[in-house]
Amino acid sequence: MSGQTTSARLKGDLSLFSVILFGLAYISPGVVITMFGVIASTSGGAASTAFAVATVAMLLTGLSYAKMARAVPGSGSVYTYARKMLDSRIGFLSGWAMLLDYFFIPMVGWLITAIYFNAQFPDVPKWVWLIISVAITTGINVFGMKLADRVNKVLMLVAVGSLVLFATLCVVFLGRHGTSAPVGDAVWNSHTSVSAVTAAAAIAAYSFLGFDAVSTLGEEAEGGAKTVGRGIIGCVAAAGAIFIALSFVMQLVHPGGEFKDVDAAAYHLKVQVGGETYAEIINFVTIAGSIASCIALQASAARLMYVMGRDGVLPKPVFGKLSQKTGTPIIGLLLTAVAGVLAMKLDLTTATSFINFGAFLGFAVVNISVIAHLVRERKQGRHHNLFSYLVMPLAGTAVSVYLLTKLGDTALTIGAVWLVIGIVYLAFLTRGFRRPAPEMTFDDEAEEPAEETATATC
Repeated sequence: MSGQTTSARLKGDLSLFSVILFGLAYISPGVVITMFGVIASTSGGAASTAFAVATVAMLLTGLSYAKMARAVPGSGSVYTYARKMLDSRIGFLSGWAMLLDYFFIPMVGWLITAIYFNAQFPDVPKWVWLIISVAITTGINVFGMKLADRVNKVLMLVAVGSLVLFATLCVVFLGRHGTSAPVGDAVWNSHTSVSAVTAAAAIAAYSFLGFDAVSTLGEEAEGGAKTVGRGIIGCVAAAGAIFIALSFVMQLVHPGGEFKDVDAAAYHLKVQVGGETYAEIINFVTIAGSIASCIALQASAARLMYVMGRDGVLPKPVFGKLSQKTGTPIIGLLLTAVAGVLAMKLDLTTATSFINFGAFLGFAVVNISVIAHLVRERKQGRHHNLFSYLVMPLAGTAVSVYLLTKLGDTALTIGAVWLVIGIVYLAFLTRGFRRPAPEMTFDDEAEEPAEETATATC
């Protein structure tokens, strides 16, 4: 990580277990409960199968991330891998697609928070709760990022505890009442089809977003790139196991894909297995955890825009400066807040599909980067296993592209427009593609004072 002194670097003392926990914390396994209604409805009542397909798809890409973590030691990302293995301009467009992810991820978080608020207080419209959620998290991020980080860590522990409690209550409920449909229907039934399951898997992939954050721990992990590679696979496998098991149990409690309110299905399931009092208490816990998640998501999106501005990828006078009073990237925070308000017109399915467009595109690029690495290595006389470095990345690319095509028309249209804007902007930055694209440095080197930059980091 250029620009950092040796004393500023963290010690490489994170164990494999710690690395996996880091990835799981970033993913937030409780998202499976929130997404259950959408996945069950889209798959025709086979949510666990959809999550299983998504897990296989993510494992293929996870293996490619692990290879790239070894090939490019240190902090990595889709942008870094594409820039080093393919081309600076492809790397730029990968970073541009990543920005689409980051920009809309807070919007989904706020929408989920508003859904839970509305389930708790149905007399208040969802759009009102959405605006309140956006205002709360934006205010905290503008004035208190360090406090937000501490709150996030505490609420993560609470969220894990509530997840275990919910799973236990589901099992107890099934022990007392059984299920109203054959157990096999939770995996495949007359309303299920390959098309429906893959469409649901394309949405379910949202639940895994964040596992690639493990690739940034190259310097902090004990054992370096080897531990990071194993951590990525372990994180995806652990998250997939949680998602498949819990969605299967939930599908037994509520067979089929019919819900009175798909977005609020999780709340009604909590009432079913634990009663109104439990549902209300846990709902408040979920709301608190959701707000904490939104704080982190918005901070990350704003920081990415700040880094891109600082490095000249976005207009520096607008994006590349921190507030002199608070040391935070206020422009980026306000832009994500404005985008969040757009969620008033969206449902959860459409909102998550925006995120997955950039994710699937990025996953495809990572897989292609592995193949490019193989070609480079062979030219230098170093040979790798063709199945591992060619066949599996090709499969990962094919799966990522296929899932991309299963997203809704709105997501594909917005994603395509976003890419066209990126290409036009890249042509401007590179004087008609004749120059290398500007490089983004995803660390805290900066022209600004060190304490300000650290404040802006989530």
